[in-house]
Amino acid sequence: MQIDGHAMWGHDFKLLTNPITGKKTSFNRQLKRLTDEQRDKWLAAYTPKNDAFREANLSGKELGIWKFNRYLKDYLRTIQSIDDGVGEVLNYLDENNLTENTIVVYTSDQGFYLGEHGWFDKRFMYEESLRTPILMRYPKEIKRGTQIDELIQNLDFAPTFLDYAGIDIPKSLQGKSFRNIVNKTSSEWRDAIYYTYYEYPSVHMVKRHYGVRTNRYKLIHFYYDIDEWEMYDLEKDPSEMNNIYDAPNYKHIKKIMHERLIEIRNKYGDTDELNKIHLERYLAF
Repeated sequence: MQIDGHAMWGHDFKLLTNPITGKKTSFNRQLKRLTDEQRDKWLAAYTPKNDAFREANLSGKELGIWKFNRYLKDYLRTIQSIDDGVGEVLNYLDENNLTENTIVVYTSDQGFYLGEHGWFDKRFMYEESLRTPILMRYPKEIKRGTQIDELIQNLDFAPTFLDYAGIDIPKSLQGKSFRNIVNKTSSEWRDAIYYTYYEYPSVHMVKRHYGVRTNRYKLIHFYYDIDEWEMYDLEKDPSEMNNIYDAPNYKHIKKIMHERLIEIRNKYGDTDELNKIHLERYLAF
């Protein structure tokens, strides 16, 4: 998952030809999805930049810096475009008197690495990809400037939206509505969240792992063809650079986190065998 080493010339850096082999990259297929007008605009924007890159004939550290800048700038421009689009939607709601009766939700399916830990992409349980943005606007009920710090998950989205819509929440859903947390009518909420990733061997070759996170601590188990444990004190080490799993002064905390992990895996019915079935289905697809 290193930008300089594992990112692809086409998909990630948007080059139409591989600078090493001279062959066409996979990005040519992606360009076919665009209309003629969109393709012409894309080529007008990227062709001069790609030509300049080839002429520079970069190598070593300079090539790595170019890759990082190309990837990061494209990512940030994408975010800017999304922000602009959201602004257009909000303006439309305001201009058509729909604001008071419309719930607007801005979120994502995961966070993303932009060089942290030396990576790009997602998948790991570390904070950069585990933490997911969510902003909501509903003037009719949500007070402007409201912030909550509870352990909200995307599995809570469906129950919450059903709750706001006045529709019964099926008992089969694993998440909980956080409506009462937002409007401050309740303080009862979960004290830990669970994470599991089992798509290995696959894209980026991230090892299978699962873990539990509380407000302060995180315990992760990497398994399948390895058996490694990591634990972090997020208050003292928010960037998760110091694995304290074997630290003597955290022995009691480690015991509590292991117990919590067993409880939460049982709650969701997750097992290594179930992960194996999921992976087999994923690879078959």
